[in-house]
Amino acid sequence: MSRIAVPAREDAPEASRPLLDAVEKQLGVVPNLFRLVALSPAALQGMLGLSGALARTLDVKTRERIALAVAQVNGCDYCLSAHTYLGLNLAKIDAAEIALNRRGASSDPKAHAAVRFAATVAETRGMVTDTDLQAVRLAGFTDAQIIEIVALVAENVLTNFVNNVAATDIDFPVVRAAIAA
Repeated sequence: MSRIAVPAREDAPEASRPLLDAVEKQLGVVPNLFRLVALSPAALQGMLGLSGALARTLDVKTRERIALAVAQVNGCDYCLSAHTYLGLNLAKIDAAEIALNRRGASSDPKAHAAVRFAATVAETRGMVTDTDLQAVRLAGFTDAQIIEIVALVAENVLTNFVNNVAATDIDFPVVRAAIAA
């Protein structure tokens, strides 16, 4: 059971309700994460704003791969569950690739560089080496895209931490970080 109560939509603060309506319109449902963050309209607005902006950056497969790698680093079962579901069903990533992504790797060389770099950013709290930076550049990522990878890591760290703090009830098929990918 969640350590912070996840409100029903009608119990969320009034200022959060239009934002939750937008989530439902986009996803068809309102996952527990969004209803939880709705406790703070400002936090929900910020999270959705960042998410919306970053959805226009790297391709969906790369974004989901990064989310999986970061969730694994942070031991976030909720986000591993959500992004495994989204990876399989939205991004059309196969199960073997998802297992690699959770380990900060990919079978695709360019995606591998992005996922490895993202995992390293999360593991080192951004204190990457020149070699780490050079590897992602050599794979073909521009400096702007490197910033986008870092921003995706930060977005996922936010959701990972919220869910880890709250022990949010998982409303996707459950995947556990403790179980090796």
